[in-house]
Amino acid sequence: MQKYLKIAFWTAMGFAIFMAILPNSNDLHGIVPDKIQHMAAFASLAILGTLAYPRIPRLLLALGLVVVGGLIEVVQMIPALHRDAEWGDLFADTFAVALILVCMQFVLKALPNR
Repeated sequence: MQKYLKIAFWTAMGFAIFMAILPNSNDLHGIVPDKIQHMAAFASLAILGTLAYPRIPRLLLALGLVVVGGLIEVVQMIPALHRDAEWGDLFADTFAVALILVCMQFVLKALPNR
């Protein structure tokens, strides 16, 4: 099962990065607010990361995901991409990661055989 969770995590990571740096993307804007998209993506990554890599300290996982979010914002500064880098996006990513990792701590403790 761990193998499939790792595949799911890295697939989700690749998809999130691809969508974030896709030039002039019109993905779901107008349907789902931008910050909600960021929070959904990074919440999903936090859940998958926690399940795929249970031995990695949560703080290290959080740091890694926030760094990815920051790097995405830096890449979005490239003029040719016609994307907007925003501090608010990085805040949304960080908030989602922190919230999910705290929740996962309680969920995993409540599960039997943990």
